[in-house]
Amino acid sequence: MELLLFPRYFLLISSLLVLCSLPLSQSGDAEALLALKSSIDPSNSLPWPQGSDFCQWQGIRECIRGRVTKLVAEHFNLSGTLDEKSLNELDQLRVLSFKANSISGEIRNISGLTNLKSLFLNDNQFSGGFPSSITDLHRLKVIVLSGNQISGEIPSSLFKLQRLYILYLQDNRFTGQIPPLNQTSLRFFNVSTNKLSGEIPITAALIRFNSSSFSNNLNLCGKQLGNPCSSPNSQITVPPASSSSSSSKHSRRVQLIKIIAGTIGGFVLLLITLCLLWVACKNCRRRRKAGDFMSKEVGIEGNVAGGGGEGSGAAPNGRDGNNGLKQGGFSWEGEGLGSLVFLGAADQHMTYALEDLLKASAETLGRGTIGSTYKAVMQSGFIVTVKRLKDSKYPRLEEFRRQMDVLGLLRHPNLVPLRAYFQAKEERLLVYDYFPNGSLFSLIHGTRGSSGGKPLHWTSCLKIAEDLAAGLVYLHQTLGITHGNLKSSNVLLGSDFESCLTDYGLMSFRDPESVEETSVSSLFYRAPECRDPWKPFTQQSDAYSFGVLLLELLTGKTPFLDLVQEHGADIPRWVRSVREEEMESGDDPSSGNETAEEKLGALLNIAMACVSLAPESRPVMSEVLRMIRDARVEAQVSSNSSDHSPGRWSDTVQSLPREEHLGI
Repeated sequence: MELLLFPRYFLLISSLLVLCSLPLSQSGDAEALLALKSSIDPSNSLPWPQGSDFCQWQGIRECIRGRVTKLVAEHFNLSGTLDEKSLNELDQLRVLSFKANSISGEIRNISGLTNLKSLFLNDNQFSGGFPSSITDLHRLKVIVLSGNQISGEIPSSLFKLQRLYILYLQDNRFTGQIPPLNQTSLRFFNVSTNKLSGEIPITAALIRFNSSSFSNNLNLCGKQLGNPCSSPNSQITVPPASSSSSSSKHSRRVQLIKIIAGTIGGFVLLLITLCLLWVACKNCRRRRKAGDFMSKEVGIEGNVAGGGGEGSGAAPNGRDGNNGLKQGGFSWEGEGLGSLVFLGAADQHMTYALEDLLKASAETLGRGTIGSTYKAVMQSGFIVTVKRLKDSKYPRLEEFRRQMDVLGLLRHPNLVPLRAYFQAKEERLLVYDYFPNGSLFSLIHGTRGSSGGKPLHWTSCLKIAEDLAAGLVYLHQTLGITHGNLKSSNVLLGSDFESCLTDYGLMSFRDPESVEETSVSSLFYRAPECRDPWKPFTQQSDAYSFGVLLLELLTGKTPFLDLVQEHGADIPRWVRSVREEEMESGDDPSSGNETAEEKLGALLNIAMACVSLAPESRPVMSEVLRMIRDARVEAQVSSNSSDHSPGRWSDTVQSLPREEHLGI
């Protein structure tokens, strides 16, 4: 009988112990906070009334089960020193920020903050060396110590922080060399305006950062600064001349060397000039023979090669000019030229003729599912984008004309307008406005020459999502048109960085029997029911593509290369698996700001509804647009100045400092 009663007694005692421990932990955190306040707040700027619920105190952003998890006391004019003993008692802190105060002294030991993920101590008056105890906080992802008076070397023990995402140490007094950090998670790094010296290590983590991350360190050199370090062996010392005779011999030798060098240099210069003239003449002859995009050659494989794609934006590498891509004039020889037909009401966009277009220089922007895209610069300086359809047999002339008349009527702030078309015997050309700000793909992932795109602020994600949804609703509801080829490279950025859809309504021109009809990138955006080339595109399949694009926006992952190579899954399956893992692990995925998490969570839920495998389960785009607008309204009401989260949802992108929203 006693054995049967023992488990009940044990359960009762355990429950009493848990209940008793709750007020004790609450009291412990309150006492620790008040002790901390007495050390950092001699002017009593923090309004923390003793005896009240400390979870409601200003600067306490979050409490979980009666313990403080987020302490953000910024711009309070705090001017004391850190009491490490009381601070270490707050061992459940995930986010700690004393940014923009006047706290001084050394940061000695904060090793008790074992759950800390984000540390913001920037813009204070901290001194002493780098706090070595920080490198023992294995969960730490964000370290921001910029704008202080910290000196000494940057410790190599930072290697231990394998989750490190942000390291900002600029505007301090650090000396010595930069340790060869190699964490693949490191995405933000700055050690500028210190007293560092030596060569910048060339590691996979550090090579991605440009000169702005290392500037204003007088004795620093390296590839990232464009200032190669001189080798000690290359230094040559010249002994002083022992007599006037040796000086004279040395002078004659120098003169002889100058004469020989000048002769060789002149010969080399002449040779280079002749080569350039030969190349120019050769290009001239080639351009006269056939200088257009009638050639079958194109520059790159659009989307998979790094963000060019099919859209009518800037070149994939973000620069105008040749850049290794084919360049020439538009010219057709033979009969049956046809005519250039303008669409919509006459306006300033139609101040050119077919002859102007034929004489324009052409630069290949990319090749995709529908055809090749070119930037055309006319002699007047006016720029348009020209798309040459891949399969000239599809559709027939009359069918093509009717479709163009329909698409030419569409005018919406979130659509790239179709301005004109040209058709001849074997040609179908479409003329669009040129968008120099490039594509959404480049905004998210960066251009070919860059190290990747920046995480977008969550307000930007909401704005982009609303723009795209509004454009799709207009297509669906105006004339019942489906896009059929929605992806980030087919979203271009307007003059105010508004998102505009291009390549809409063209999928009926594809040849379903063509082996090369579907590019790899397009396939991962398509709904499962439309991956068979014979299956028609529907408004439900557009909703699926919109969901994939939204997941790309929120995660920063390309739906094709990144996930297939790293995880062997497409983006919807990967996101589902990550969410399930987070729910099972119970790990706190918070980023330091509830507003950002709520809005990103709302967008994520919308995206996951759109990528439902069953077409009938997906919401219509008008309902999607309504949900996004509701989220934007709530965001504007609940937004505050202490937002630390960008708009990127991922298990590795957490607790970031506020990012600018790129003018959107």
